[in-house]
Amino acid sequence: MLDFKKIAETAKKYEPDMTRFLRDMIAIPSESRDEKRVVSRVADEMKRVGFDRIEIDPMGNILGYIGRGKHLVAMDAHIDTVGIGNRGNWNFDPYEGTEDAERIGGRGASDQEGGMASMVYAGKIIRDLGLGGDYTLAVAGTVQEEDCDGLCWQYIINEDKLHPEFVVSTEPTDGGIYRGQRGRMEIYVSTDGVSCHGSAPERGDNAIYKMGPILAELRALHTNLDNDDFLGKGSLTVSEIFFTSPSRCAVADSCKISIDRRLTRGENAEYALSQIRNLPAVKAAGAEVGMYKYERPSYTGLVYPTDCHFPAWVIEEDHPACETLTDTYRSVFGKNARIGKWTFSTNGVAITGMHGIPCVGFGPGHEDQAHAPNEYTWKNELVGCAAMYAAIPSVYVEKYADKMPEHTKNSI
Repeated sequence: MLDFKKIAETAKKYEPDMTRFLRDMIAIPSESRDEKRVVSRVADEMKRVGFDRIEIDPMGNILGYIGRGKHLVAMDAHIDTVGIGNRGNWNFDPYEGTEDAERIGGRGASDQEGGMASMVYAGKIIRDLGLGGDYTLAVAGTVQEEDCDGLCWQYIINEDKLHPEFVVSTEPTDGGIYRGQRGRMEIYVSTDGVSCHGSAPERGDNAIYKMGPILAELRALHTNLDNDDFLGKGSLTVSEIFFTSPSRCAVADSCKISIDRRLTRGENAEYALSQIRNLPAVKAAGAEVGMYKYERPSYTGLVYPTDCHFPAWVIEEDHPACETLTDTYRSVFGKNARIGKWTFSTNGVAITGMHGIPCVGFGPGHEDQAHAPNEYTWKNELVGCAAMYAAIPSVYVEKYADKMPEHTKNSI
């Protein structure tokens, strides 16, 4: 029988260690495709607390293992960050960070290196308290998520051949348990024209003017997209615009826009593309509509191309993976969890959206801190999450593994 009070007390004991570790990670700039040094720092901490096995795969993801049981449970934190933006918007150095009695500040504090700190010390708690059972816990520190969410887990599943029975995403959840998110696509629309001297524009065909009516129709399309009772409404916004022209004194001969399309449940790539292709202004302009492809190398130099389509996904509240977390939460915190969803996108787009492996979220930090200046996370959440993560594998094996649908059960 698990002693949840003892687990919570042990997690609290390691608050200074988690704080130190998180601040060390924050101090290492680790934007997407530049994670090598922070991966090395994570490996050092995993060795220090006694992980059984540590691997760094060819993409650069770090995988640490605790236990050797047959039920494989994974936990994930991406350890890359976005940049700092305008330095003048920060009240403190984003890499030196800051700390008080309650909070830790710095780039990556909430999004999402705090999750890594809690996961690693969950491994330490499992070791200290002898919480091992018939499970193997895989702790993944993943790369390139900010550049291309889910790419890391496409690689882990397809190439590393890691197929966990379920995954806990440690993205920030504001203290709740999250069971889904909208998907997203990166779409482009391009128009062609013919350049001529700007003094006689009637001699040419202005590609920017062709794009004008398309922009208006896209704005109207956003208001009419599908809605889901849980995930909410699909959305669309034009995020970039490009053009070519021989000079400022010439008619533009091409124009291209990028569209950030958020997909709710039931919407897929072809559906979203067809909505745009069928717009009257797109047809009138003979515009090309397509999906971007991601082909940038990881810090190891590996290129793993993927279409920029990241599916929506939902895990039902009575799914054994979700019930494992809600049950553990009640036991650790003595109350029922708030169930919710992410507004932003996570590695769940690949784990569940592409591969059907159940994913449930519970992580330190708050969504509104992501990508914002003066980013913070909260020490009590680091501690609470470490206690949860330490208990989850045992709760799963003891009470819920036998209830997992057969097609999602994977043993090693």
